Amino acid sequence: MRPFRYQRARDAGDAVGSAASLVRAGLSAVEAPTQFLAGGTTLIDLMKLDVMHPGKLIDIKPIARRHSEIEFKNGTLRLGGLVRMSDAADHPMLKREFPVIAQSLEYAASPQLRHMATLAGNVLQRTRCHYFRDVSWKSCNKRKPGSGCAAMDGVNRRHAVLGVSEHCIAAYPGDFAQALIALDAVVEILGASGAMMIPFAQLHREPGTAPDIETRLAPGALITAFMIPAGPWTRRSLYLKIRDRESFDFALASAAVALQIEDGAVVAARIALGGVATVPWRAHDAEAVLIGRPLDRNQAYEAARVAFAPANPRAGNRYKVELGKRTLARALLAAAALEI
Repeated sequence: MRPFRYQRARDAGDAVGSAASLVRAGLSAVEAPTQFLAGGTTLIDLMKLDVMHPGKLIDIKPIARRHSEIEFKNGTLRLGGLVRMSDAADHPMLKREFPVIAQSLEYAASPQLRHMATLAGNVLQRTRCHYFRDVSWKSCNKRKPGSGCAAMDGVNRRHAVLGVSEHCIAAYPGDFAQALIALDAVVEILGASGAMMIPFAQLHREPGTAPDIETRLAPGALITAFMIPAGPWTRRSLYLKIRDRESFDFALASAAVALQIEDGAVVAARIALGGVATVPWRAHDAEAVLIGRPLDRNQAYEAARVAFAPANPRAGNRYKVELGKRTLARALLAAAALEI
């Protein structure tokens, strides 16, 4: 690990001001010379691997008390950016009213990591692509723009089939983000120019021609909260995750689904896919297939077929198309069968 300077933030404004003072034009958020340290469960790993080497870390744990709220008011759930994953996963109200959120956090990582990691840090975690995380591989457009993508013709069993480009096929690794994008969450951000709110669906960027720019978060900006509106579908929701190891592993395929069913027909459907895409992936076309019809096995598999119609697999991850379809169909049928 390279040397770095360390600073403890007094409040959110102090953290953002200190980080923004070192921002240079043209940098992505992950290239910024100053990084925020919360749980540290991703950042410290990447610093040890020499994938990231910031010159300064700003510890934002001292401001956790002000940004660790779990509140439900006026039909909206507010989750502070520094809420620990374990606290949200175990929260009785979330388990009852927003089960897809609680489950996406419960099935993520190990208990030790969930006890340290924060919600904001979780949605910003970087890919687990081994070509990205091993600096001995020179070809990685996400780590070194313009160098190529070794995963294209390399070992790509865990890589993405949706949202890929000729420059990158690295899969987004998180679980919580799928629940957020399915429920139309909004992100509260504090930056150098003040506070702003954006739809969570606009936070992450598909790789396109610039895989190194992963989010629309400006360098030095801080996620302070997530807002999730409640609806008739939030109780009838769940997260299904398929992985190699049941105890602790990243998703090979996952689905976050939420349904509103009235008089035996689907009135509203929310579908997000994980483990198979370069970003948290909302399947709007698949949702449209379900509206106005009873949700039976045929409809579930038709929605799954539509969801994966744009898939572009490589040799090692072709199985993900069929696995993803079966995962989504299974999740939809399980959600429809819930007693709420």
